[in-house]
Amino acid sequence: MKPRIAIPVPHSQKPDYAQRSLPQYISAIEAAGGEAVVIPLQQSSESMATQIKSCHAVLLPGSSADVDPQKYGAARHARTADPDPLRDAADEILLQDAHNMRKPIFCICYGLQSLNVWRTGTLVQDIKDQLHSPINHEAGREVAHAHHVTIDPASELGRILKDDAESAQALTPALNLLEIDVNSSHHQSAETAGDGLRVSARCPQDGVIEALEGTQPGHFVVAVQWHPERTYKEDAPSRALFRAFIAAAKEKI
Repeated sequence: MKPRIAIPVPHSQKPDYAQRSLPQYISAIEAAGGEAVVIPLQQSSESMATQIKSCHAVLLPGSSADVDPQKYGAARHARTADPDPLRDAADEILLQDAHNMRKPIFCICYGLQSLNVWRTGTLVQDIKDQLHSPINHEAGREVAHAHHVTIDPASELGRILKDDAESAQALTPALNLLEIDVNSSHHQSAETAGDGLRVSARCPQDGVIEALEGTQPGHFVVAVQWHPERTYKEDAPSRALFRAFIAAAKEKI
């Protein structure tokens, strides 16, 4: 039996974005040995709760929306995109179920930000304007390697990438850290890590948080700011992340 992975439709108000991005997540889940269960956003919370009961893990994908700054007590920045209330509601239901049942959680880009705010963390609303970063974190899907990311080797993320034989060959040791090249398609990032989360990777040039993970032993919670689903076929660390996630999901069958 393949583990069933709940994944919400990325955006309720932009079907073109959802139709373009969703197949990449599904493909990566299936290639790693899982079964993707797409969660429609246009349904009642009761129906959604029923649908996810049979799922063994949760993947929160990217989105072109931004989390409502009111949720973390901030005034809205001029470049903050409109929120997607239906996606927010779905994420909250999925995260609550996953935490209650200790189901594995894998979050990507907007998914990291959604998780962090749900755990009472805060966000940088616009990296370019607020941090004056020299790095173009909005490089987009056409740029395969936008910048480096340094990873704490003692983190769960570091363990995943080191323990995967294929991925380990792609890692570059850097001052007792691990370094990989990543793509980048975001203008926001985590600012303060939420409760039960810790920083496991940063962009070395500007300190932007690039990965978070859960601190509770035995519960797989990994969130990355880049898009490993886009580079699954050609990038070993991307495959390692999905394989580790699916392996954790199999333990819930």
